Amino acid sequence: MSSHTPNVLFISVDQWPAHLLGCAGHPAIETPTLDRLAEVGTRFTNCYAETPICIPSRRSMMTGASSRLHGDREFQPDLPMPRHLPTLAQCFRDQGYQAYAVGKLHVYPPRDRIGFDDVWLSEEGRGQLGGPDDYEMFLADEGFVGQQFLHGMSNNEYEWRTWHLPEHTHVTSWTTRTAARMIKRRDPTRPGFWHVSYTPPHPPIVPLASYMERYTRRDMPSPLASGWSHDVEQLPYVLRAVREYWRSLPPIQHADMLRAFLALCTHIDHQIRILIGTLREEGLLDNTILCFTGDHGDMLGDHGLYAKRLMYEGSAKVPMILVDVRHGTRLKGGDEDGRLMGLQDLMPSLLDLAGLPVPEGIDGLSVVGDRRRSIFYGESLTGVRASRMVRDARYKLIWYPAGNHFQLFDLEQDPQERVDRIADVGLEAVVAALKDELRARLYGSDLEWIDGGRLVGVEAPLPERHDNRQLSGQRGLHYPELPKADPSVAVGSW
Repeated sequence: MSSHTPNVLFISVDQWPAHLLGCAGHPAIETPTLDRLAEVGTRFTNCYAETPICIPSRRSMMTGASSRLHGDREFQPDLPMPRHLPTLAQCFRDQGYQAYAVGKLHVYPPRDRIGFDDVWLSEEGRGQLGGPDDYEMFLADEGFVGQQFLHGMSNNEYEWRTWHLPEHTHVTSWTTRTAARMIKRRDPTRPGFWHVSYTPPHPPIVPLASYMERYTRRDMPSPLASGWSHDVEQLPYVLRAVREYWRSLPPIQHADMLRAFLALCTHIDHQIRILIGTLREEGLLDNTILCFTGDHGDMLGDHGLYAKRLMYEGSAKVPMILVDVRHGTRLKGGDEDGRLMGLQDLMPSLLDLAGLPVPEGIDGLSVVGDRRRSIFYGESLTGVRASRMVRDARYKLIWYPAGNHFQLFDLEQDPQERVDRIADVGLEAVVAALKDELRARLYGSDLEWIDGGRLVGVEAPLPERHDNRQLSGQRGLHYPELPKADPSVAVGSW
């Protein structure tokens, strides 16, 4: 293989909204590393998680497939990676690459390599699904056996505190150090495909004290407010359920929570500098393609909503930065590309950028060339909890089948989705066209929501109170090891 064959460093984060970047104009966050990568690469400003939930998004990343093709639009922790689809890692290995991963894969069984030569896992305390977990073994070696979650914060809630163990044991620092060693221990005769998957800023929100301190005196933006979200009684069933499950924080608590969340992001940003420094010192940086993205975002209190699973920009839009090799000509440095892109496009884009064949049968599109989609479709969950979305270059239509509730946003004039234009008589043609596009993409059980060619949805259940005595999947002491549990049972969500 040619000495000019590029290496690939693919960095992913968990639950990082696209707008939380300095280069995206956020007024408070510090992301100097990612801002610099955007200066030398291309930032894709309309990249979405088609299904903004951890497992479906990672399946799309790793297979180049939409949720319809890979088979998960919910959160199925016991669903193996589809065997009929090639994986991203296997595609690189088939072309002579070494392929290694560090961090979160979120696959089942947890030690499935999904095409990688080897994986060092940090799976957020999912020992009940099988293991072992490499990060928890590291903590044990450091004398902190089973203590990962003794900070007391939940993996799916918005309380926060600073990290309770020595700084070097934080999962972000462990992931970086392990990945840097992975690069240094490479086979020098083959190019490398390295995947570094950070688990923060996904809760638990437990930043290092040193990073929290830098934000303590900084003003935080207030959560977005909107007319459509003000009257809770008029919200569709799904949004009322989310508002019930994650109640809005008082302003002073919300500001501190956001400071802690941003601190997790900046810690990752600074740690990426170590990976870049390792590549530079190993003489690899100039011949390495760099990719940074996330699996989905987080509403973080905007419109009174928290977490993911929703089709609003804060939840569904993810950061995406691609950097070509030095002197590469296929991406423009400092460019902002506004094409409609999804996580299923990552696999063909990286393969194409590396000059490798893209497998047939996937539905992702490479963003390196000129092919563009005119409509992007998103889907989340099934049954009464479902939401569906289509957007074109300007407008986004969101549909909640439970109650047959529609919303329309003009993302050109209203990128923060403050004004619902669904009742605007001047946009009736836009709504009709987007409904046609949406209906054409429905499949499976969704077809029951169509009657005579019209989208009719399903009757919404009565509002309900959630018995959240589990504190959204709160972890406890992880020693002795956790008893095995039913892998099909999802914890931590409404």
